[in-house]
Amino acid sequence: MPAPRPGAHRRPAGRPVSSLRGFPPVVPVPRPAADDAVASPATTVLPELPPAEAPVVEAAPARRRGLRDRRPHLLLAALVAGAVGAGVLGVPGSTDAAAEPASVLGAQMELATDDVSEEVLPMASITEAEAQARLQEVAASRAERAAAEAAAAEAAAEAARPEAVLPVSGARFTSGFGSRWGTFHYGIDLAAPIGTPEYAAMDGVVVRAGAASGFGLAVYVLHDNGDVTVYGHMNEILVEPGQFVEAGETIALLGNRGQSTGPHLHFEVHRGGMNGRKVDPVPWLAERGVEV
Repeated sequence: MPAPRPGAHRRPAGRPVSSLRGFPPVVPVPRPAADDAVASPATTVLPELPPAEAPVVEAAPARRRGLRDRRPHLLLAALVAGAVGAGVLGVPGSTDAAAEPASVLGAQMELATDDVSEEVLPMASITEAEAQARLQEVAASRAERAAAEAAAAEAAAEAARPEAVLPVSGARFTSGFGSRWGTFHYGIDLAAPIGTPEYAAMDGVVVRAGAASGFGLAVYVLHDNGDVTVYGHMNEILVEPGQFVEAGETIALLGNRGQSTGPHLHFEVHRGGMNGRKVDPVPWLAERGVEV
């Protein structure tokens, strides 16, 4: 094989490129004159403007910038996935390619929701008759509890209530049991203003209540031990025969009726009943924790 000639790959001088390898010759286009260039709108030269200052853009933090850069890609991926799932993309003959992104995402969410089946749990219930029976049980339990609480409160009050009290509170002792002015005084006198309350000395039942010789008005109370207490000279009686009274309950208002030298209560104790032996009320009261 003969060695190539030096410079054989070069184009011969004066020979156009188009004449090589069968290309048609290139005819040069004459350039327009200077006046034509000015008049032609295609070649109008615009005045030079001063260079504008480049806007200063503050660099966002790397984390926020990264989220901003990724958000369009995530949104595009969601839109494409929603469009494909809704049949907007990839379905022959579909003309809804310009659907709104919100509707595409909504269709995707509806499809996802429809795929989840709700679990229905059985409902526990009872009959109305069983409910009524339960209500009656609750009412009976409450009534029983209330009765027990009332009984406990009554027992506590009973325990706190004294066995015996002084017939008149705040009175002045003026005369005792024994001989007086040539006769025998069978009780004690407790002086106080007219209208002062008089109390039952112990629990008992009223045997007599009304007018009495020498006392003007009198009340007789029988107690559970068989003794009877007598209250005389009162101004007004507040109880009646057969009435049960408790220790400390008001039975009359102090007065000055009958054979009396001033407002006071005449108090007697008959041991063993109405016709029993009359005893000194001071020791009788002291036996029950009451001092005169």
